[in-house]
Amino acid sequence: MKKVLFILTSHDQLGNTGEKTGFWTEEFAGPYYELADQGVEIDIATPLGGQPPIDPKSEDPSAATEDTKRYDDDATLLEKLKNTHRLGDMNSEDYDAVFYPGGHGPLWDLTTDKISIAIIEDFYIHNKPIAFVCHSPAVLKNVKIKGKFLVKGKKMTGFSNTEEAAVGLTDVVPFLLEDALQENGAIYSKVEDWHPYVVEDGLLITGQNPASSKLVARKLLDQLNSKN
Repeated sequence: MKKVLFILTSHDQLGNTGEKTGFWTEEFAGPYYELADQGVEIDIATPLGGQPPIDPKSEDPSAATEDTKRYDDDATLLEKLKNTHRLGDMNSEDYDAVFYPGGHGPLWDLTTDKISIAIIEDFYIHNKPIAFVCHSPAVLKNVKIKGKFLVKGKKMTGFSNTEEAAVGLTDVVPFLLEDALQENGAIYSKVEDWHPYVVEDGLLITGQNPASSKLVARKLLDQLNSKN
């Protein structure tokens, strides 16, 4: 059985706005079920352990999908989410891949989390897939392999500047994801706002926005299956 480590944010403050943030429900639930329904075993970790913060906007009925409705009624998964492992206790050797759901939270904590950075480096060096969606490619901002940014020369996507402007947070976020990736040498591309789009470059799989979540999981599943 394949094992995948999901890593979620522990950060709940949306800059200085006084509003809450966290992970985006659809970007967790869609990929979780996409993988779990195919027999993949999933563990969940966060920097602080325990219940990770959920972006309240992602719980609005307007953001609901079939997967988030299933998640809302899934007592087992909700209990699992309440008791996430502490990231520092995880061993990357125990897993075949890592997946990072998005939401704005990771922009503040996971981008500079030394344990998260080391885990990504370890997966990549050991030829294991690394997958990210929406804002979570931001966690690659400080990841280096042999002294060079991992994203340098890599084809990638992630939450675009125009999407950030559309949600009115351009001046709230600590940095714009699209700009940060390009500054570190990534070959960034995107499609029309809110449309599904996934880019695969070797072990690195990235999705542009919430609508891309399940596609990222499918690409990850393909890579896991190809390693049988």
